[in-house]
Amino acid sequence: MTRILFIDRDGTLIEEPHDFQIDAYEKLRFVPNVIPALLRLRDAGFEFVLVTNQDGLGTDSFPRATFEGPHALMQQILASQGIVFREELIDTSFPHENLPTRKPGIGLALHYLRDRSIDLAGSAMVGDRDTDLEFAANLGVRGFKLGPGLDTWDSIAHVLADAPRTAAVARATRETRIRVEVDLDRSAEPRIATGLGYFDHMLEQIGKHGGFALTLTCEGDLHIDEHHTVEDSALALGQALRQALGDKRGIGRYGAAAQAADATLGDLDARGEILLPMDEAIARAALDFSGRPYFVFDGVFPRERVGELPTELVPHFFRSLCETAGLNLNLTVRGDNAHHMVEACFKATARALRQAIRRDGRELPSTKGTL
Repeated sequence: MTRILFIDRDGTLIEEPHDFQIDAYEKLRFVPNVIPALLRLRDAGFEFVLVTNQDGLGTDSFPRATFEGPHALMQQILASQGIVFREELIDTSFPHENLPTRKPGIGLALHYLRDRSIDLAGSAMVGDRDTDLEFAANLGVRGFKLGPGLDTWDSIAHVLADAPRTAAVARATRETRIRVEVDLDRSAEPRIATGLGYFDHMLEQIGKHGGFALTLTCEGDLHIDEHHTVEDSALALGQALRQALGDKRGIGRYGAAAQAADATLGDLDARGEILLPMDEAIARAALDFSGRPYFVFDGVFPRERVGELPTELVPHFFRSLCETAGLNLNLTVRGDNAHHMVEACFKATARALRQAIRRDGRELPSTKGTL
């Protein structure tokens, strides 16, 4: 099915002047980043339909001749970059006429409602006014509004072309209040705040080396101990990962990584494991987003705590993560320094996650037909 991006013209494709009429060549200026964004959307399979209100076009107040020159130049510039319109829907009425063809009315676009080859659920409308959003709602497509503090062409292209796998999870119990946000298709500096400094640092490793945007905040009963904060953070993170992965089509599903001593950053061993240096410690992680939670841990930490984090909670964190993520994880660690060993566990698991969540195509990586 065909996905359509309905696009307003003035203020959306090209900048709108103070007199609201682009009736001279010198008034033609493109909105920042619009062409790169449209190229991304074109390559993602979208077709473009221009939808614009041109008040009184063809009347003495707005002669058609003054409109057609700049409009044709806009079309030529876009076409030179490989951007063409499937159709142009131009309403020439005045607002006081209240015609159904004028946005937010959809009189000019009714044939898209009747065309069963059009994927309206996957289509969208981009404009700079509330009437554009109303048009989108009337047509039954997603609406985006450009403007300061609102959507940008970059963010719209990210949402529609990348189809980012995102999730936001809020988890509240008598012991903790947690919020987790993930975007598996965007890299960003992790933002973590749990009240446990070393644990924050370990969660940062998951986002940073996992290659995805991660925000996690927790208000926990640290006046009692660290257990609930660590466990519930893992449960909420696992739930967010599972939600963001959706039906898991196209993912790698499997991941294996190692965090080791005396290895060159990025080197691969004979089994394809990623090796990273962590002084004397080595950790190996192998995981599968099978939908069946299972955790195996092999390792003994030489001391009971690293910072505020009891080392006994390290395997418990990963076990809890597996429960809600539907993850099978085998994790092994060896070393002499507990700090290095714990950090190696988190980094190795993160690198394995990076492989497993990477998207390549749309096939479901399972002979069962479900994960």
